[in-house]
Amino acid sequence: MSSTVSAESLTRLDELLDRQDIMDVMTRFSRGMDRFDRDAFLSAFHPDATIAAGDFVGGPVDLYEWSVPMHEQGQVATHHNLLNHTCDITGDVAHTETYYLFVGRNRDDSNWIAGGRYIDRLERREGQWKIALRTNAIEWSGMVPTMAIPFADVPDINGNGAPSRSPDDPSYTRPLTNKRAANIPG
Repeated sequence: MSSTVSAESLTRLDELLDRQDIMDVMTRFSRGMDRFDRDAFLSAFHPDATIAAGDFVGGPVDLYEWSVPMHEQGQVATHHNLLNHTCDITGDVAHTETYYLFVGRNRDDSNWIAGGRYIDRLERREGQWKIALRTNAIEWSGMVPTMAIPFADVPDINGNGAPSRSPDDPSYTRPLTNKRAANIPG
């Protein structure tokens, strides 16, 4: 058995690694917005990027400064879920289309849901993929009936950390540990 890797396999591996790096960019944007993590959010964009989202058209710092107060005022929680993703790479430029599902728990306890697509041009500069241009195609929106949050009445439900739009969120805990007592409902 030969341990030689073909040139075609190496090319495919390079493209796969680029695609993963690009998907990581998308995830950092979403996480940065949902956790109000400025560094994570901005790490998804080149500083000179242009973003067109709703009535906003401008750069990444201005987008963050505009969108966080809007989400803070309107929602107690948001989820920018990433769905179907296509990625066409030519050298150091990639064009992507990423379907998204936005869900927000509004301050009045209603739930807002919207869907669309992030259409991006990414560029690899100094070895780093980041968004250079984003167009947000919002395609539908609606309200979902409100229900109680499941298990909210469990006394120690937040024993491992309460959800937060900050670095206090349990997703930042390293190492992640369990502080809740064993319990098998019966």
